[in-house]
Formats: sequence, structure tokens, C-alpha cells
Amino acid sequence: MRLRLLRRRLTVSAPRMAVRSTLPWPFRWLLGAVVLGFSGALALWAFEVGKDIAGLDRHAKQELAQLRDEVQQLRADLVKAQSVANTSESLLTTERTAQEQLAQQIRQLEIDNQTLRTDLGFFERLIPGSGSDALSIRGLQVERLSEGELKWQALMIQALKNAPEFKGSLEITFSGTLEGKPWSMVHAAGPQSVLVKSYLRQEGIVLVPRLAVVKAVTAKILQGGIVKSVHTIKL
Repeated sequence: MRLRLLRRRLTVSAPRMAVRSTLPWPFRWLLGAVVLGFSGALALWAFEVGKDIAGLDRHAKQELAQLRDEVQQLRADLVKAQSVANTSESLLTTERTAQEQLAQQIRQLEIDNQTLRTDLGFFERLIPGSGSDALSIRGLQVERLSEGELKWQALMIQALKNAPEFKGSLEITFSGTLEGKPWSMVHAAGPQSVLVKSYLRQEGIVLVPRLAVVKAVTAKILQGGIVKSVHTIKL
């Protein structure tokens, strides 16, 4: 009987046997995770060592430092460019202001030049007077501003040196034709009081009828109702 059992166990027909581990499955998973982590750490270490040996990491650090320097330089250049742009804009504004002021000065100079030309036209008409001419009218001009509106100018001088002040009045008379008939008119303001030391310029604007044709203008200097000087121009 024993021999038969022994043969049965040793032959192919013997029953199967299963060997089971006594280690619980949580510990088996933990052990597997430790092995995988160790393998990953080892692979990462090998990769880093390979980069150091090949010099890749060293070049990357140098390039990163160079790029940082270039970024700082570009920022500094940008600040300088902005400063230059702000300065240029300020200079442009100042230049525009200076040009406007210069244009105003030019316009004022043109006005002053026109005034000086007018004065020169008066003085060019001056003729040295004789000893008997204590006071005279040396310049009389008339300018048409618009239809029915005339502007007149008169220059009175005392040709004598150290002549006393002259007090009197100036009367401006316009003459011509109106609707084919003789016509004349005294300045609407009437005789104007004048005080002449060495010379005096007077001017005024008068309205005349639109249909009137002014042919002559006469300026008279009066003193106490006596005519001291007369000057007439033809238009």
C-alpha cells in the first residue's frame, strides 16, 4: 500500500502542487514602486551625468546668462530711445512755438514797415521853407477805403528853428461834382484843434455821398479865423 502511494506521487499522475508566497499584496506593490522609483532615479542620474560629460548643461547656462545680458542691454537701449523721442518732441514743440512767435514778429514788422513808408512819403514831400514860412502844410494825401469812404492825412511843420508852439485849427474841404452839379463838403468833424511844435501829422476818415465825384481836397490851417496856410491836391 505504501509502495503504491509512493509510486503515485512520483509519476505523472501524481496530484499538482501550488506554492504560494506568504508576503501580502500591499507590500508587494510597495516593493514594486520602490524598485521603479529607484530605477527612475538611476536613469535621471545617468542622464544628468551624461549632460555634464557632454558639456550641454554648461553651454545652456552660458547661453542663458548671455540672453539675460542682451535683454538688459535691449531694455537700456529702449529707455534711451524713449528719452531721445521725448527730447525730440519737446524740441519740436519749442521750435513750433518759436516759429509762431517769429511769424507774429514778421507781421508786426510788416505793419511797422508800412507805417514807416507812410511817414517817409510825408517827409519826402518836405521842401525847405523860406524864412517867411513860419507854418505850412507840406504833405496832404487822400486814400479811398471803399465806396463813399475816404481817408485823409496831413502833415504840418514849422520850418523855423526854435519856433514857438502854434495853436490853431485844421479844416479839410472836399470838392467836386454831385449828379453833374458843383459840390463841396467840409470834414464832418469840423475844424480840428492842433498844437504844432516842430511838426504834427493829422488824419481822419470822412463819408461822402456815393454819387459824389471828389476832384480836389483842400487843407487849411486857421488861427483866430485867419488862414495861416493852405494846401490843395487834385484827385
